Amino acid sequence: MAHQVGAKAQRKLKARRDGTPGVWLGLGMMGLVGWSVAVPTLLGAALGLWLDRHYAGQHSWTLALLVAGLVLGCVNAWRWVANEDRAMHEEGGAGDA
Repeated sequence: MAHQVGAKAQRKLKARRDGTPGVWLGLGMMGLVGWSVAVPTLLGAALGLWLDRHYAGQHSWTLALLVAGLVLGCVNAWRWVANEDRAMHEEGGAGDA
């Protein structure tokens, strides 16, 4: 019983010290995830356009590299969100033990 009360008190003190995350933090996180997908996609498309102009072939470099950039960006965003989720759960679980 005393251990549970101590753990709850620690969580309350930590919440007061750290504060609660606001709406702007959430919007910033969404923006960060969006940019982590958009940048590789646009870079792939730009490189594809350059390759199509200089080394034209049967297949479109633009389309291929656009899709490759999109996949790379989605994998990057997924890994980042998974790491953040893992960090949040580890942080939340540390106070309960």
